[in-house]
Amino acid sequence: MSSTTTPHEPVESVAALLALLADCEDVWDTPDRSGDPVDILDHGLQVAAVLAERCPHDEELQVAGLVHDIGHHLVPADEAGHGEHAATAVAALLGPRTARLVALHIPAKRYLAATDPHLALSPESARTLGCQGGVMSPEEITVFEADPDFAAAVALRRADDAGKVVGLRTKGLEHWRAALERVAAAAAANGARPVLDAG
Repeated sequence: MSSTTTPHEPVESVAALLALLADCEDVWDTPDRSGDPVDILDHGLQVAAVLAERCPHDEELQVAGLVHDIGHHLVPADEAGHGEHAATAVAALLGPRTARLVALHIPAKRYLAATDPHLALSPESARTLGCQGGVMSPEEITVFEADPDFAAAVALRRADDAGKVVGLRTKGLEHWRAALERVAAAAAANGARPVLDAG
């Protein structure tokens, strides 16, 4: 966490998480709205919908897509840290893998910027790449590709880049309640401690 930000409380229930996501309507990734063209709620719903289509058997990944940018709301204007802020907020409720995928969406952008010559970042994502560490080095690429969550993290990042369509109709928050409840129940049953190191 950045030394200039303050810690925030973890989200303790699905109802509280849904309320937090609802609060992200008309909240943007940059306080002056100069960034991406959809608000945080709309973006999360689009990303989750893309992942539900592309990765239908991975609800943890879909839910990670839904919540991955709430850090912009929790700690405004911290581009470098927004993934970690979101991951920290949801780790206890949604479990270590979901939280880790949330945190990995920024390293995955750095990876794709280094390895995919056809990558089309939005102007805002291109602008923030530098403050998020820039393109990965060859050594970082090797480490990232060996990560057990590598494929899922890349899938989340590609959905992130696709989920910025103004006016796109998606299923609303209530559609995601059951998936959030299943992921939260599995996390509670496993009793695992959060593992947030995004490498």
